[in-house]
Amino acid sequence: MVISTPLFDWILETQHVIRALATYKSSYNMKNQPGKPRLPDPGEGKRGNDGHIGYLLRQAAGAYRNSLERALANLCVTPSQFAVMTMIKAYPGQSSADLARMALLTPQTVGVIVSNLERAQIILRESHAVHGRIQQIALTEEGTSLLAQCRERVDMLENKLIEGFADGEEAAIRRWLVRIATAR
Repeated sequence: MVISTPLFDWILETQHVIRALATYKSSYNMKNQPGKPRLPDPGEGKRGNDGHIGYLLRQAAGAYRNSLERALANLCVTPSQFAVMTMIKAYPGQSSADLARMALLTPQTVGVIVSNLERAQIILRESHAVHGRIQQIALTEEGTSLLAQCRERVDMLENKLIEGFADGEEAAIRRWLVRIATAR
């Protein structure tokens, strides 16, 4: 089942228009100012091999997020919804607060996502067997099917990311990223 409501469709369309205008404005400002030095493209200058690691991580994360948004758009799933559905499948029976921590989102954002996914019959909430006030969340059959479609697209993106790396290099990158995420 595809998540679609007039409001959700309007939000998606508005995001695309805003991104297109921002890209146009950015492109116009960079190319049409005589005497002003050209800004480097990704991969050039401080946006390339000479850049700060933190900036390069942020630049890469932004590029990945844009690709992810495009890949999931016609399924009407946002990257945040995909993250929440992925965590629900990987760690069944968790609360919204737990999902927020795992998906790196705020509890308020996950609350809205869970409500929208429940309304679309992608997930269902059930009371915890012992602690009745705790709501456990699970994917429905439609949710499992939608997540599988999303996963296929994301797998293609991830395969492109690691294309050309040897197995040892991919493992080293994974260890490095985990080390960054777990550094205290």
